[in-house]
Amino acid sequence: QVQLVESGGGLVQAGGSLRLSCAASGRVFAIDDMGWYRQVQGKQRELVAVTTKGGTTNYAESVKGRFTISRDNAKNTVYLEMNSLKVEDTDVYYCKAEISTTVWDAGRDYWGQGTSVTVSS
Repeated sequence: QVQLVESGGGLVQAGGSLRLSCAASGRVFAIDDMGWYRQVQGKQRELVAVTTKGGTTNYAESVKGRFTISRDNAKNTVYLEMNSLKVEDTDVYYCKAEISTTVWDAGRDYWGQGTSVTVSS
């Protein structure tokens, strides 16, 4: 009923930039928080950045000053602008959104399929 589709991952050299996008589609009534997480195989998924519906943002310490999260509520889309990329930013990045499908729905978390980011030295 609800899909989150990510795009924008790829291979980039250290110091470069990438922009990730995540669009929600399907039976979307309302979206609250939207965020980006990352996970290396075998490790716990960790928060990278999150934005509320009102635009308040929060970042992991490791990406502050380098990454910027933003959203377009009209398009149900969240973005992650990643600058000054480091080798240690290499990960699979997942989008998460808290989505209500009806006016009576309290909302629950939906995840995208993940997009791979590889930063080479």
